[in-house]
Amino acid sequence: MNERWNWDSAWPAPAKLNLFLHVVGRRADGYHLLQTVFRFVGHGDSLRFSPRADGRVTLARPLPGVPPESDLTVRAARLLRDETGCREGVEIDVEKRLPPGGGLGGGSSDAATVLLALNHLWRTGVPRRRLQEMGLALGADVPVFVAGENAFAEGVGEALRPVALPPAWYVVLEPPAQTPTALIFGDPRLKRDTPPIAARDWRPGFGGNDLQPAAVRRFPEIARHLDWLARFGEARMTGSGACVFAEFAGEAAAREVLGGLPGDMRGWVAAGLDRHPLRALDDEAERVLEKSGKH
Repeated sequence: MNERWNWDSAWPAPAKLNLFLHVVGRRADGYHLLQTVFRFVGHGDSLRFSPRADGRVTLARPLPGVPPESDLTVRAARLLRDETGCREGVEIDVEKRLPPGGGLGGGSSDAATVLLALNHLWRTGVPRRRLQEMGLALGADVPVFVAGENAFAEGVGEALRPVALPPAWYVVLEPPAQTPTALIFGDPRLKRDTPPIAARDWRPGFGGNDLQPAAVRRFPEIARHLDWLARFGEARMTGSGACVFAEFAGEAAAREVLGGLPGDMRGWVAAGLDRHPLRALDDEAERVLEKSGKH
């Protein structure tokens, strides 16, 4: 077992940014077809796990207004147990740093970290590819966090191709708004016919966010934060909002911008990551399969 990651560890659940997000069509079942590039950044939630002898899955700090059975971390742990027949129990403690409804993938990232961490700690041996498939049942953004690499994504966000991204720093602002994803995608004026591109043709700086106009129309605070950040670089919304970001070549430039943030705005600076911090986790699944003779 990789000794770096154990029951005493704080397991990272990083935020993601959508460097662009285009709606290129719609499936017969109503789901929108997307193209986007996901980038992980060095800021996010943190999870700790404690084994339970009674076989229950519990939360140390339930989220206000969210029933534990609906919490994505609890659902992820139970899904892994159902998949593997594992009878272990666990208490999950999430230190939240990412705002709900922010477009940063906080809940999806937490769920992915649960799958990765408990698969390792419980030694259940589920291959990463299967964990990605399981994650899709929890949410469209979960698979990219499980895969652990910055990616060009298509479909509803689950068809992933790893992409190499240059070093960058980001200023991310958190407008005081929660944008329900269904509300934004349901906007009658949402652009749903942006021409798709081939993954190989994408370059940093390309495109925009087709969901941004709908969010700005409904949430003036998003527009205000975009306008302020656009004074220093190209500002975009991530996901279906509400958070907005701008990219900078270095840390000093990003921190200088953040230093001038108005007192009634909230934000932070983070480096773009080459990969998810847990991507380097020893592939315990492969070792279990080899020992079982099923590899």
